[in-house]
Order: sequence, then structure tokens, then C-alpha cells
Amino acid sequence: MARHFIAAPSYAFIAGGSGRDRTVAANLAAFDAYAVTPRLLRDVGQGNTRLRLLDEDLPHPLLLAPVSQQRLVHPQGERETARGADAADACMVVSTHASTDLYELVREADGRRWFQMYCQPQQAATETLLQRAEAAGYSAIVVTLDAALQAPSLQALRAGFRMPANLRGVNVDVPGEGLAPVSTSAGSRIFQGYMHQAPSPEDLAWLVETASVPVLAKGVLHPDDAVALRRLGMAGIVVSNHGGRSLDGAPASLTVLPAIRSAVGDDYPVLVDSGIRSGADVFTALALGANAVLIGRLQVYALSVAGALGVAHMLRLLREELELCMAFAGCASLAETRAAALQRQPWDRLPAKR
Repeated sequence: MARHFIAAPSYAFIAGGSGRDRTVAANLAAFDAYAVTPRLLRDVGQGNTRLRLLDEDLPHPLLLAPVSQQRLVHPQGERETARGADAADACMVVSTHASTDLYELVREADGRRWFQMYCQPQQAATETLLQRAEAAGYSAIVVTLDAALQAPSLQALRAGFRMPANLRGVNVDVPGEGLAPVSTSAGSRIFQGYMHQAPSPEDLAWLVETASVPVLAKGVLHPDDAVALRRLGMAGIVVSNHGGRSLDGAPASLTVLPAIRSAVGDDYPVLVDSGIRSGADVFTALALGANAVLIGRLQVYALSVAGALGVAHMLRLLREELELCMAFAGCASLAETRAAALQRQPWDRLPAKR
């Protein structure tokens, strides 16, 4: 229904990723490559979806991923998303580039909030942003590492999408469109421009030491990077390709999840996003090693259709679909999903259309 509520250029921007959208398609195909084998004669009468994550007890493993500029699809934007998250007992991860002030989203309701952060070019600006989030009561920081530079999708360009001039991130001063300036005429707009501002291991070590709440790293796709981030003191990681909005042609998050779980061990918090469209997809992610999942595009679609009610309804659907899948697979707890029987489907190389 979101197609009827979002302007066509904006919909192309939200639904698309980067380049030719190969990674967007790979994310969907990765989930379609698996089937869940039902089991019989299992007692799931006391089944539940509870978990403990970062010393917090959560009723289910569904979190709302950080999505910027939500007023693009609803006049109240993140305020309505926050209300929907609270109604569904879901943790909302608020974007640095939200169109609503981070303090307002805490005052709106008393639900769980994490704050997604980009390291700023100046460490003092990063520290100010961190202090604001901690003072507002956010219980964890999620630092995004894979989006220092984003190439737009061809479909968004062809649709003529432009971010409306009246929409801007209110939590930091966001520079205008285009690459960061280069200090020398011979410099690369990529290497000496945007990538020059990407955080270093020293930046992350400083962030972990400075923060008074757990810090997670988002954008992990390689096992070696996951191990390195754990050694830097990250409280957890998010396996993510930014919903296909970073490097076009990057592997699907689900595809690399098992190897990353194996590399960091069973006791380390690993979350995943990118490509989740149903409760069955959530089950598959849990079975392959995730502790919890983040939901991105679906929250925007739901927000556009029915505001807070739409977001809450979407989360309830996903939770009940997850419970249904758990019941059929004979899993009475999230821990038992790790032993669930997944089967590879013969059509795992076909592009998914969902």
C-alpha cells in the first residue's frame, strides 16, 4: 500500500539501494534460498520470543533500524514511529540524521531507545553528539561504519528524486549534497574527500572508552572485521550492507552471517539487517546466528500508510509470523532456533521479487 501513499520519486529512493540495486536483490534472494523444515510432536505450549541483549530484557528480537528523514513520508515522521515502536514493545534505533530532535523522541514516550551515530569530522562534534544522546537517556550507541559514501540508485536518479529543501537532519549540521572538498587540486574526491573522514580504529577505541553506554558497530560484512571490532571493545555488531545502499554488489548480509557468528563466538551480540520482509525471514536470521534483527524499509512503508498504528501493526505481524514459524519448527525459545532444520532451496540463485 505504500506506493499509494509515497510520491513516486520518493518511493524509488526508499525502495532502491545504490547503483543497479544488485545488493538489494541479493538481500531478498538470500532469504528465499532457505526453507524451514516443520517438526512434529514438539511441546511449544510455553513458547516465547524473549531474549536478553546488552543486559536488557526484551520481549522479542525485533528492533527498528535507524532510518533518516522520516518526514519524507509522514508529516510527524519519527514521532509516529516512536509511538508505534512503544505500542509494540520494540526498541527504536534513532538516526543521527532524523528529522526530529533526539530529545523529543525520548519525551514522546518512555520506550527503549538506542542512538545511531556517525563519527563527525571533528572529534569534539562527535563527543557533543554522544553526550546529548547519553543525557537524553539512550541506552546504547550504534556507530555506522559502512556509509561514509553512498552512491544513489539508478532508479532514484531516473525518477528525479531530490531531498526536499525543508527536510534536514536536526541533530547535527549536515553538509550539502556532494562529496567533501579536497585539499589539493590533484586529490581524489573519493580517497582524499569522503573516505578521509571515515573513522579509524583509534576513533572507535576512543568512542568506546568515552561512552558510558554500550557501543555497537554497524556495517560489518567480513569475519576479520568482526573480530577486530570485538577486540576494540565494541559491545556488539550489526551485520549489514545498509540495505543495499552502500556498495552495489556487496554480499547479502544473511550470506555472511554464519561465518561472522563463527568468528566471534556464541557469546557475542550479533544483530543483522537488510532484506527482512517477514517473520519467517526473522526466524531464518536467528537460525543462522543472529541474536536480533533490525527492520528498516518496512517501518517506512508502514509509517507512510498509517503512522504510529501502521508501525505497530507491522511489528505485530512480524512477531506473530515469527511465533508461527517457531511453532511449526518446534522451537519454544529463540535459543532453540539455532538448532532448527533449514534447507537450501534449488532456486537460491534466482532474483527475489517481494
